[in-house]
Amino acid sequence: MCKHFAIFLMSILSSMAAININTDDITTLTHLKEVGPSKAKAIVEYRKKHGKFESVGELVQVKGIGKKSLEKIKSDITVK
Repeated sequence: MCKHFAIFLMSILSSMAAININTDDITTLTHLKEVGPSKAKAIVEYRKKHGKFESVGELVQVKGIGKKSLEKIKSDITVK
C-alpha cells in the first residue's frame, strides 16, 4: 500500500514541476498547453540557434508562440 502511495505522490509532484524551456526535450515540451510537436520542435531549434532563453517572455520570439499562448503557459515553464 505504501509503495502505491509513493508512486502516486511522485506522479503528482512531477506534474507540478515547471517545464524548463532551456533544457527539456521535445516530448516534455509537448506536455505544455498550447504546445504540440511542431511548436516544441521550434522551441528546441530556437534555443539551438540563439542559445538559452534568458526569460520566459523571450518565448514569444519562437514562431507560432504569441502573447496569448505565453499567458496560458507561463506559470508552467521556467528558464532556470
